[in-house]
Amino acid sequence: MTELRQRVAREPDSVPEDKESESEAKVDGETASDSESRAELAPPPAPADDTPEVLNRALSNLSSRWKNWWVRGILTLAMIAFFFIIIYLGPMVLMMIVMCVQIKCFHEIITIGYNVYHSYDLPWFRTLSWYFLLCVNYFFYGETVTDYFFTLVQREEPLRILSKYHRFISFTLYLTGFCMFVLSLVKKHYRLQFYMFGWTHVTLLIVVTQSHLVIHNLFEGMIWFIVPISCVICNDIMAYMFGFFFGRTPLIKLSPKKTWEGFIGGFFATVVFGLLLSYVMSGYRCFVCPVEYNNDTNSFTVDCEPSDLFRLQEYNIPGVVQSVTGWKTVRMYPFQIHSIALSTFASLIGPFGGFFASGFKRAFKIKDFANTIPGHGGIMDRFDCQYLMATFVNVYIASFIRGPNPSKLIQQFLTLRPDQQLHIFNTLKSHLTDKGLLTAATEDE
Repeated sequence: MTELRQRVAREPDSVPEDKESESEAKVDGETASDSESRAELAPPPAPADDTPEVLNRALSNLSSRWKNWWVRGILTLAMIAFFFIIIYLGPMVLMMIVMCVQIKCFHEIITIGYNVYHSYDLPWFRTLSWYFLLCVNYFFYGETVTDYFFTLVQREEPLRILSKYHRFISFTLYLTGFCMFVLSLVKKHYRLQFYMFGWTHVTLLIVVTQSHLVIHNLFEGMIWFIVPISCVICNDIMAYMFGFFFGRTPLIKLSPKKTWEGFIGGFFATVVFGLLLSYVMSGYRCFVCPVEYNNDTNSFTVDCEPSDLFRLQEYNIPGVVQSVTGWKTVRMYPFQIHSIALSTFASLIGPFGGFFASGFKRAFKIKDFANTIPGHGGIMDRFDCQYLMATFVNVYIASFIRGPNPSKLIQQFLTLRPDQQLHIFNTLKSHLTDKGLLTAATEDE
């Protein structure tokens, strides 16, 4: 009994293991609640009104609601005009613009993280963020160059070496950044530094990966680039217009200004717009032909024989529609049918990219990602739906449109050794002879 009393008396002096670990966590690194509470005390500064003084003076007599309407409208028309200009300048300029937009979006998201957590004085945060952006872009653009500029790469010795060891170089660059991050870890900020490490990588996933898919869509043909982007722009404009004039019923709490009237009106307007735009663009080779690199002229070409997807065909109209319109058949491009899928996604699922961005901004108590475009916010505010759309288009093309590419197959065939080429030739000749195709072709000659 004496020993038992002594043991009981000593127990309060001992600290349970879980409490010890909890106290250590508070010493070596802040808890999530501490980090969040401190972050909430220092939200990012609200962007100042960047509306041009000319517009401010011209619209000074209007209410804030109508003033915002006119500012957004004028700047929207300016952005649409800029969009037409870069389309006219060709694929190379489009790719450069996509990369510039990607860098600006990355900058806006990373800047939010830095402004929220700058009081912690985290070492190398911005430096490592931009370094990882460089690494990921090197990997993705290197893959694109190897895929679409294969002949040029094989012709130039330095490019051929870089292409051969591209993935190893990319992994080495990323591994260097990973080691730099580990060396930058500071006591008392471990958990927060890992938060920011995850922040950077999620930003790279959202921004860089999607912009890479945009460029892949562009190589399939300008129409696969222009129509999806235009559908998102149309839905954004028409949903705003319907919501502004007819909106009464709130759609989602994340965006209180979004209404069901705007959502539904934007959907129907976007489907009609997609059908009309697809009809116009399908008749021009410069829009429907894949973008290919011409080794002889060292430039991009968009000339080809349009596929069946872009040839007018006659379709029977269902009986119910015939009784209303009196038409039995209608002539349209098959691509217009695909445009319905694109415009439907742009108007029904695409806005969820905007809702996601709204939730992100609400989490950090900011109105916009930046104040780059008066009345619209930052570049990311305009492209939050575009990135989701880019992924869908890429998956849609791979699933329902793209087939084998003979030109790429021939390019790879020409880089083989002579004995390998001869072996493939004999195999192909034997296969075609067995099928009777080679003999038929010879007799026709």
